Order: sequence, then C-alpha cells, then structure tokens
Amino acid sequence: VQLQASGGGLVQAGGSLRLSCAASRRTFGRTVIGWFRQAPGKERDFVAAIVSSTGRTYYSGSVKGRVTISRDNAKDTVYLQMNSLKPEDTAVYYCAADPRVIISSVTRPLAYAYWGQGTLVTVSS
Repeated sequence: VQLQASGGGLVQAGGSLRLSCAASRRTFGRTVIGWFRQAPGKERDFVAAIVSSTGRTYYSGSVKGRVTISRDNAKDTVYLQMNSLKPEDTAVYYCAADPRVIISSVTRPLAYAYWGQGTLVTVSS
C-alpha cells in the first residue's frame, strides 16, 4: 500500500491550498483515509478523515468550517481543501489509510498502518 501526498507550499494567511493524497488501488474499497498534521516540536494531530466507500467525513474542531475532505474513487485520490488558512496551520501534513479503522478511532494516528511521506504547508502572517 502506497500513499503519495502533495500540494503543500507557502501561502499567506487567509489563502487556500488543496492537498492531494494518491493511493494505490489496493488501498481503496472500504478504507478510512485521514489527514494529520505535525508542527515542529508538537504531536501529530488529526485534521480530517473520510470513509472511501460511503463518503462520510470527520473533522477536527480546529479546522471545521475551513477544511473540506473529499475523494475521487475513480482516481484513487483524496483531497483536503483548506481555506482561510492561519499561521497556526503551518505543519507537515500527512495522509494515512487503513481499512481496519473503526469510527471511534478515526482521530488516532496509531489506528492507521499506512502513511504517505508528508507535504509541508507554511502559512505566513
């Protein structure tokens, strides 16, 4: 199982970015795909997740209303649209996937076995 995250970059506060997570076909089916982020010196935090088969979504309270997770099963890709970005959104963003994730565990990094390499998002003030 391979995941490839992309789309990070430098953006001014208030701007937008769309991250992509391309997965191998074997990853999809009923799979939970999550986005996490990790700022320097901090723990890896949950951002959003989506169930590939149903489209059901989950969001962290810190990004809800500013972030939208979506999937294109035909392209085996999950997107994270981030709007109204703030300097505190600066972090390395990782996508993760696992078909075994249960709903009560979608926010937990340890619930996911497969991880992409991360893409850096920097928001300047």
